[in-house]
Amino acid sequence: MARPVGSMTRVLTRPLTPPATAGEIFALIRDGVVDTRSDVMRVTGLSRTAVTTRLAALFASRLVVEDDDGPSTGGRPPSRLRFDTQAGVVLAAAVGRSRTQLAVCDLGGEVLAAEDVDQEPGVAPGDLLPEVAKRLDRLLEQAGRERSEVRGIGASIPGTVDFDRGASLDSPLMVGWDGVPLAPYLRDGLDVPVFVDNDVNVMALSERSGHLERHRDVLFVKASTGLGAGIVAGGVLQRGALGAAGELGHTKTPAAADLECRCGDTGCLEAVAGGWALVRDLRGQGREVGHVRHLVDLAVSGDAEARRLIRESGRRTGEVLAGAVNLLNPEAVVIGGDMARSYDSFVAGLRETLYGAATALSTRELVILPTTHGERSGVVGCASIVLEQVLSVDAVNRVVQA
Repeated sequence: MARPVGSMTRVLTRPLTPPATAGEIFALIRDGVVDTRSDVMRVTGLSRTAVTTRLAALFASRLVVEDDDGPSTGGRPPSRLRFDTQAGVVLAAAVGRSRTQLAVCDLGGEVLAAEDVDQEPGVAPGDLLPEVAKRLDRLLEQAGRERSEVRGIGASIPGTVDFDRGASLDSPLMVGWDGVPLAPYLRDGLDVPVFVDNDVNVMALSERSGHLERHRDVLFVKASTGLGAGIVAGGVLQRGALGAAGELGHTKTPAAADLECRCGDTGCLEAVAGGWALVRDLRGQGREVGHVRHLVDLAVSGDAEARRLIRESGRRTGEVLAGAVNLLNPEAVVIGGDMARSYDSFVAGLRETLYGAATALSTRELVILPTTHGERSGVVGCASIVLEQVLSVDAVNRVVQA
């Protein structure tokens, strides 16, 4: 069985101090550190009565159940404590410039129902988000779940995000979205928390049920219409002072020279390596292509020029990414986004320049990997930012004390 999103297995060998709360015991169960009452007593140092009291509160919250199928060492088998991932759901909306991906996920981060919605570029939040809320309601029904089961909503948008306000801070691509809080639209009458983050950050967080289980220092590269990076250091997402960490696509590169970027500046990496630039170049050859997804379709079907363009995008990206690898010394670079479907072409170019431009030491054990969740990275990551909050120790303590 897959470990729930956000979990990191830990081995505790001494009692927690001060006396463990119900929220801390839940975290131990969720992370797979304990699965019997005896385990809880041993790890926390709590008495049997105290453990019983705290577990009763967790049973009442429905977050934990007890099954009579524990391993037997002779005699009656012990009951097994288990995090019930079906005790609620979270809603996820990964909003892009021309496509929005929606999902209903259980409390383990598993997608129960999903839908992709194409939209016209430049659509206003007041026009798009009410429709998103309606479609999420329909997905809930499709998944066989009720609105009362929703524990929270997670959303992502391109560009810099004010995480505390749940609004775009600076996104040249989403005109009219800056400063607009998304929560009032997405709640649609639900009394639940709403969390909003940058699109690449949530994709990086999707790897909590993937590469982050093994690697604690990761650079997640989204190669799509635009280019961005999510930075995870020591297992913690790094947003930066203003939430602007990871602006890979708007780093200057000599390869772009005086080329104008869609952000209005010149010389950005995106101007030569972003998906929109590849589409521009292919159209310049007289080819009919509307979006980077269409270009990737061509590459996957064997089109030589589409594959060449994607490989060249990887090369240009590797030239800039080498500096980040030297500075951060990650264990892994994870590739996601639309161009990840043509992974071999993109990574062939990336390896060529990244390993050539970065220091030998910083790349000695570096691995390059495809995203764990493929095209669902966005919605899985949106679910993850909710679960990280609503299933935290403090949040569970508040639930069981309510």
